[in-house]
Amino acid sequence: MTEAHEDHLLCLSKTGFHKLSYRVYGLDHPRPIVCVHGLGRNARDFDTLAGILAAGGRRVICADVVGRGASGWLNDPMDYGYPQYLADMSSLIARLDCQAVDWVGTSMGGLIGMMLAAMPGNPIRRLVVNDVGAFIPKNALLRIFEYFGKDPYFPDLAAAEVYLREIYRSFGDLMDEQWCHLTETSLRRDGAGWRLHYDPQIAAPLEALEVDDLDLWSFWDAITCPVLLLRGAESDLLLRETAEEMTRRGPKATLREFPGCGHAPALLDRQQTEPVVTWLASES
Repeated sequence: MTEAHEDHLLCLSKTGFHKLSYRVYGLDHPRPIVCVHGLGRNARDFDTLAGILAAGGRRVICADVVGRGASGWLNDPMDYGYPQYLADMSSLIARLDCQAVDWVGTSMGGLIGMMLAAMPGNPIRRLVVNDVGAFIPKNALLRIFEYFGKDPYFPDLAAAEVYLREIYRSFGDLMDEQWCHLTETSLRRDGAGWRLHYDPQIAAPLEALEVDDLDLWSFWDAITCPVLLLRGAESDLLLRETAEEMTRRGPKATLREFPGCGHAPALLDRQQTEPVVTWLASES
């Protein structure tokens, strides 16, 4: 697998600067691919996909959104939200010193990509959205919020893996080595044990809101770049009817559905990575 190196930049919130960490795979390329993870996840989710893309000659940037992974934590947890995430990702793209990027986003990362791609003058040339869409049902959000932002302590990796297999069971029937990788990259050391690799306060803004359906069609309809939409066949967050509607309006996405998983396809096996690699290599 192509080796990655870590880098970071400083980004600004209203209470000060914070570190935004990212992993770089591959050699220089005029159009990097930016990969952004889901709500409680981190950049290491893209280790497999990024390695394949880099081996094919692309430069891949996998970011840790603020509050996750190796990135810093915000002084005011109420700043954890899309305005801050959009500003940080814009700073990251500026750091890359390029005219355009391709974007791969899972869940939250897909929404960040959609919001950026909906803006006039945006630099996104091609957009891959993994299992999130222009309508998000309340029930799916309530399910995710049951575990998001929790701060369990694990005495060892085995206990952590049991927990992660439960909360991420909708990822599908992953192999043992894939669960092991997911576990090892989801944790940070805390004394003799482990905790999840995020700021537990990232959920604070969501806890202050009344959960309801999310209608994001105004963003979707403003997107003009080509879009590949990925969906887990059993997803409760990206409903089939929403995905089908996204192929008919706005950028009229190309839809690929993966059997045996829900929210979200983990992009760890060839069945899921190959369509992404092939589509990003195309120019249609």
